[in-house]
Amino acid sequence: MEMAHRDHLLAAVHGVLGVAVLILCLAAELSVLVFRRHAALYLLPVCAMMTHLWRSGRRADIGLVDFAYLKPPRRLRVTIPGLLEHLRLIGCFDDGSVEFMSRVVEDSGMGDETYFPPALHYLPPSATHADAVQEAGMLFFPTLDELFAKTGVPPSAVGALVVNCSGFGPAPSLTAIIANRYRMPSDVKTFNLSGMGCAAGIVGLDVARGILRAHDGAVDYAVVVSAEIVTLGWYRGRDRSKLLLNCFFRTGCAAALLSNTASAAAPVKYRLVALKRTTIAADDGGYNLAVREEDDEGITGFTIGRGLGRLFRDLLRAHLPAFGASILPWHEKLRYAAALMRFHRHRRSIKNLQGGEGHVEAPKPNFLAAASHFCLPSSGMPNIRRLAEGLGLGEREAEAALATFQRFGNQSASSLWYQLGYHEARGRVRRGDRVWQLGMGSGPKASSALWERVAAHGRPAAADEGPWGDCVLRYPAKALGAALA
Repeated sequence: MEMAHRDHLLAAVHGVLGVAVLILCLAAELSVLVFRRHAALYLLPVCAMMTHLWRSGRRADIGLVDFAYLKPPRRLRVTIPGLLEHLRLIGCFDDGSVEFMSRVVEDSGMGDETYFPPALHYLPPSATHADAVQEAGMLFFPTLDELFAKTGVPPSAVGALVVNCSGFGPAPSLTAIIANRYRMPSDVKTFNLSGMGCAAGIVGLDVARGILRAHDGAVDYAVVVSAEIVTLGWYRGRDRSKLLLNCFFRTGCAAALLSNTASAAAPVKYRLVALKRTTIAADDGGYNLAVREEDDEGITGFTIGRGLGRLFRDLLRAHLPAFGASILPWHEKLRYAAALMRFHRHRRSIKNLQGGEGHVEAPKPNFLAAASHFCLPSSGMPNIRRLAEGLGLGEREAEAALATFQRFGNQSASSLWYQLGYHEARGRVRRGDRVWQLGMGSGPKASSALWERVAAHGRPAAADEGPWGDCVLRYPAKALGAALA
């Protein structure tokens, strides 16, 4: 049965049930008043009304059946020495630009096993529309093939498809490319998200969640694909604020299969506990700090302005209280509230004694009370450490983000799934554990999702199984990690 027909049928059934409950209530009223029945007869329509309202307002849990993430072919690997030589031989960069990018790459902590798309291995790089379409197929199809094989859910069962890719919007669209390849049904609901950066993956989850809830019983499965087409993100100019993307971003792709757990047949691995999105795009200063635009020579690139660290601090100050209130247990909320009150009293007392503002560090919520494992933005190892410290997390909590950036580079929104894969490959995620995925991107926006493991604890990945299978014990490299601490 087509999805639209199922939607109309379910709406009709709910309408009939509502009318039946109304008739039952009127019949009970007449029985009590006209035929002088016992007043306890009211219990029957009251119970029916409460049951109907509960069923109508109930929201089914959203579950993650499984996810897949890409390990690109080894022929696309780019080592740090090879990349630096590549930058010198391209011919479009002056010595100052090459020196700047070399310093950024070496200081970032990226390793020698990241990947570039085929077009960027040429001298000079080829950044055409056709190259970008080829890269999209290279990313999407192996990842989705693995996802459908792992879950046993065929493409024909997918009722919604969400693709997030910030810098590439072809016609036909990216979702059309996927729907065509897998011959998805004509009523599949497709959404393309662009321009949202590293936070877009969780935005895609939110879109998929809304579809599953709005079409409860009609849409059983939704697929969210997260990738970045690096080919068109390559900048060949000399503006240093636009050269950073050449240094950090690498090839990667992930796909997640979500289900409405009340109607889907496939068992889920994780349950979505909470999801929160925050944007401060109304602030002109933050809005203009990360913009895709042309430079003075007419070459298009993505500008990352100064003050991005301050912007992200402001963004987190807006995002964390709202998300923390929904995930922190009550005992931690009470502890934090008490610590905050003591902090304000202590700061006032210092100010009165010294005649100035007291320099006292504000208390932080203990997010370890809400989550056991963390997936953080992969924006360079020094930045990851600073973010973890700001959240009150230690080296172990930041390990997945550090390892992912060192092994795969910054893969935009898909990096969060590589980090979850790292946790699983280490065998650390057990039933009942909670995993927090935090994404921050242009807009500017922050997005968080909290997952709870509901499936039984699986075995760690074996050699040659998945992108982490043959290397998870080598990352993060301790020598490099110590050097950047």
